Amino acid sequence: MRGTVLERGLAAPPRNGARLAIAIRGVVLGVQSDLAGGAYLRVRDVAKRFGAFSALDRVSIEIGRGEFVCFLGPSGCGKTTLLRIIAGLETQSEGRIEQAGRDVSALPPAMRDFGIVFQSYALFPNLTVAANVGYGLVSRRKARAEVAARVAELLDLVGMPDAGAKYPAQLSGGQQQRVALARALATSPGLLLLDEPLSALDARVRIRLRHELRGIQRRLGITTVMVTHDQEEALGLADRIVVMNQGSIEQVGTPAEIYGRPASPFVADFVGAMNFLDGTVVSGERIRLGEREVDAGAEGFAPGSAVTLCIRPEDVQTRNVGPATANPLSVKVRALDFLGPFCRATLEGGGLTLTADFSRNLMHDLGIAEGVELTVALPPARLRVFPRTGR
Repeated sequence: MRGTVLERGLAAPPRNGARLAIAIRGVVLGVQSDLAGGAYLRVRDVAKRFGAFSALDRVSIEIGRGEFVCFLGPSGCGKTTLLRIIAGLETQSEGRIEQAGRDVSALPPAMRDFGIVFQSYALFPNLTVAANVGYGLVSRRKARAEVAARVAELLDLVGMPDAGAKYPAQLSGGQQQRVALARALATSPGLLLLDEPLSALDARVRIRLRHELRGIQRRLGITTVMVTHDQEEALGLADRIVVMNQGSIEQVGTPAEIYGRPASPFVADFVGAMNFLDGTVVSGERIRLGEREVDAGAEGFAPGSAVTLCIRPEDVQTRNVGPATANPLSVKVRALDFLGPFCRATLEGGGLTLTADFSRNLMHDLGIAEGVELTVALPPARLRVFPRTGR
């Protein structure tokens, strides 16, 4: 269930303005502590059960002040449930949530310091853009001039300085999402929560808004947590990515770490394209792969262990493969899929089938076409070795 409580609450302006302020963002009561160099948001051993079903299994994560963190995973992995627990829209079965050194685990949304943006925008259709953005400030009884100045500042920030008099129905999807972001930021929250905010937009708008969102987040320095199932979105936006699967965290790392050094076959498969090649350990460095042995660094695996080697299609070496190159492999190009800036080739040889990405320049320089035979290499530094599982 994605954001059902707030989305129902934002369907039309409630009569009680204070309730709307809760829907738009949490209101902080008291003085927020300032953490010097510590984590701004701590999730500690959080579990969530719905009857016999465990949606989250003792999840822990620390997020620094000003960080942009993405919760990434397939549908049903628990990422939205975790976001809703951080917001106070769901109550955890176990565990603690701390924000700015303050335990907010049992507090309602009204007493937490956050702004939130949903996939569905949830703008009030009968209010102008300016009234939508400023509603939380009005509910907090801010002076009219202060509200007008803040609304103008935010509309300029999201690139819509002249849209204040328009209504949501007059805006495109991308424009509505910008307004929703401005509304979430209106009361200067310490934490911004984003629940798949770009997934309802078409691809070109999504890419443009991704850059705008990252620019705004960096300018404001606001701690941001975003839920997404889009790996490209997470890689392009996040300082760190939390990859989730079946209610648990599989890996936490920078985009480069998640992509280049996946910690499990699941992460390797979910983030980016990957070749999975089944092999058997011969020794600490050698693995039998198809009809030959390769150097892959299989320390920690006993001889005879069944393993899976992973290598990304773009890491298959094609240029400058010579007698001294590690792990050469003679292959034939069985198929080519044109993907715009590159072609994805299906290669067969040595009892193996794998894919490799070839740039258009490389295709031209080496005369690569279907049926051509060539020698490629599997660089040891780019190979990841995992125990073989029933993926």
